[in-house]
Amino acid sequence: MSHAVHDDEVPLTLQSAAPKTLGVLDQGALWANLAVSLLGFSGALFLIDPLGGAPLTLAAALTATVVGSLIGTAMVGLSAIPGTQTGQPAMVLLRGLFGARLSYIPTVLNIIQMIGWGAFELWVISMGAMAIFGDTVPYAVWVIVAGVLTTVLTIWPLGAIRLLRRYITIAVIVSLVWFAVQFLGDAPPQTGGTWAAFMPAVDYVIALSVSWVPLAADFARHSRSSRAAFTGVVGGYTLAQVACLGLGVYAVAIAGAGAVAADSTAVFVPFVAAPLGALFFAILVLREADQSFANVYSTTVSLQNLMPRVDRRILSIAIGVLTVAIALVVDVTSYGAFLGLIGAVFVPMFAVLAVDYFLLGGGARWNTAENAPSRWSMLLPWALGFAAYWLTTSTPTVAAWDGMWAGVREAIGFTREPWMNGALGAAIVAALVTLAVGALRRATRDARR
Repeated sequence: MSHAVHDDEVPLTLQSAAPKTLGVLDQGALWANLAVSLLGFSGALFLIDPLGGAPLTLAAALTATVVGSLIGTAMVGLSAIPGTQTGQPAMVLLRGLFGARLSYIPTVLNIIQMIGWGAFELWVISMGAMAIFGDTVPYAVWVIVAGVLTTVLTIWPLGAIRLLRRYITIAVIVSLVWFAVQFLGDAPPQTGGTWAAFMPAVDYVIALSVSWVPLAADFARHSRSSRAAFTGVVGGYTLAQVACLGLGVYAVAIAGAGAVAADSTAVFVPFVAAPLGALFFAILVLREADQSFANVYSTTVSLQNLMPRVDRRILSIAIGVLTVAIALVVDVTSYGAFLGLIGAVFVPMFAVLAVDYFLLGGGARWNTAENAPSRWSMLLPWALGFAAYWLTTSTPTVAAWDGMWAGVREAIGFTREPWMNGALGAAIVAALVTLAVGALRRATRDARR
């Protein structure tokens, strides 16, 4: 039985080699479209005032966007390279870092994350459509339509990426430029604010970017080269995310920060109200399906790490149905806390992988077999990096959780300084501990000789 839909499509199981069909333009178009999110427009409120009550100046917000995007996309780009070199999806790739059985831990976390993101995306697609068409079509209908479209795209994922490059990306660029011209003329002057919450804003932007680390290899394994994968991620995603969040800042200013804080979909009003706004906003709403597609597809290939011989089409349909069901009842008010959790889990994991693969010679011995032995020592830097994130971040999430880490800081006598950054703190600690584990491993190996 053949394991491929077509020679230039993703194999149906992990038993077949991944085709290398995506060039730098394909990768760039994919990641640029993933960076332009309707959730990003409403999420600009977190960028402007990440701590609540201490808004940034416009210059500080835009600088945080650029700095956070570059840091986050560099992480995503580097995490894509091993996927290109091994031809394995992200969670299978982690067999080389943790071992086959231990890779199930980040795999389950990633499945939970991707299903959550997929539900968020179906919600925002539906709310965007309702902002254009009103209540004439019920919310549930839009969710189901978006869910069906998402699931269909996951059946032919590489074809969907080529569709993005050839047609959708140009339409999105035109739409963004159109709204930028309109908003720059309509928005009130962006004055006032401080730089006090600059690092929490950078944390937020990094979290937006780094949430894609666990799925970068899912697409990069089909890249023609590591350079194409890295360039496509960093170039496409950085430019588009800066544009998206910058546009969101002005949209929030027009809609009113208070209105957006009370209802995040209020940020859609300026888009629809602009001249020809309904038309161009419809393009952005339709394009949002690439976000839900990426999440459902990544969930599918993550599940294949647990069930490598199951046809991905069956998994895609099952995940698509589940995502629709969740989207019908999802609570989107925890979006900021959700991003904080993502950053805390996957930033240190990326740092451990990057150090082990690129600096400790892991690329030459990476074992992605189903019986890859467990590497328990790699859990230590990941766990310490996770702790470092919460010790150094100043971005609020859930009161009880934040209070617990405040107690930990007090108990160990640690003072969090205003310049500290959770994502960077987690990455640095995880990287240094990984280097120490590697040195200890070499010393032990040498002593046995």
